[in-house]
Amino acid sequence: MASHRKPRQRPLSGGTVRTAATLALAGAASATAFEGASQADPRPTPSQVKAEVDRLYGEAEEATERYNGAKEKADEAQRALTDLQDQAARKTDRLNTARAALGSLAASQYRSGGLGPAVRLALADDPQEYLAGAALMSRAGDRSTAGLASVRRGLEEVRGLRDQASGRLAELRARQDELARHKSVIENKLEAARRVLARLTAEERARYEAEDPDAGPAVAAAAPGAPASGAAGARPSQAPPPADGSRAARAVAFAYGAIGKPYVWGATGPGSFDCSGLTQAAWRSAGVSLPRTTYTQINAGRRVAKSQLAPGDLVFFYSGVTHVGLYIGNGQMIHAPRPGSTVRIAPIDSMPWAGATRPA
Repeated sequence: MASHRKPRQRPLSGGTVRTAATLALAGAASATAFEGASQADPRPTPSQVKAEVDRLYGEAEEATERYNGAKEKADEAQRALTDLQDQAARKTDRLNTARAALGSLAASQYRSGGLGPAVRLALADDPQEYLAGAALMSRAGDRSTAGLASVRRGLEEVRGLRDQASGRLAELRARQDELARHKSVIENKLEAARRVLARLTAEERARYEAEDPDAGPAVAAAAPGAPASGAAGARPSQAPPPADGSRAARAVAFAYGAIGKPYVWGATGPGSFDCSGLTQAAWRSAGVSLPRTTYTQINAGRRVAKSQLAPGDLVFFYSGVTHVGLYIGNGQMIHAPRPGSTVRIAPIDSMPWAGATRPA
């Protein structure tokens, strides 16, 4: 009969234990190294960096135009609020003057009204003088009634102005909240772009800037109105076209004068610009008022075909109409490209075309 007893296990010798432990540790180390290598982020190529930075800058510029639109509406609400407050203050001053005059008249009537008119006539030393005074008080009573009606109207007007001011104040606060949201988006996008660029080596950064015509010395993404630092872009070798005295020629001359000034989001000059701030300032110098944003500027004036462009026309790019430049002829424009760059000349074919308009 075969035995079903389990064979005795031979104890592991010391050498065998050490060998097994060594193999286990080696296997664990290999697995750990493999896992770490598989989870490590691959280093992006310069072309991938460019694509990511372009995307972030594009989203920042879109948010900038929304910021510009919200700021324009906030400024309008602030002006309207200030005007309503001034109107209410002036009407309140006139109302207080009318109230004071009405109060003086009422007090005078009260002081002389203790006796009935018949008794006062009988006791008067000079009845004729009394009758003249009575007629005067009657006219004063008429004036009192008219004054009271005027005060009532004044109260209604002041109340209406204060209600309007309250509505404008609520609108202003909503616009200010919107501004803060867009500002946060802009700053986050620009910070993300800086982090991506910081991963490049010096050699890769030089290659990136050489391949990207809009890349320039990095500048701080300053808030609107704040000074920006950074080297200015080189001015073009060609001189601006001779001015013919037209408004378009004056706008082009202004744009040439802005070349080399830094891009700062939300800026309208004179020391820095964003894209729509530059075109607005250029045409303002020619006596033409343009709205603040790219998506409103494209509707300011007459649309023109790409084949019919003339110097001074506004040229727009991207499907969301988020970028604008000033056409200067020969397929070239002057524009403020993006943070980290300066106002410069560029071909209009360097970005996706959206349309063009000729300011009136």
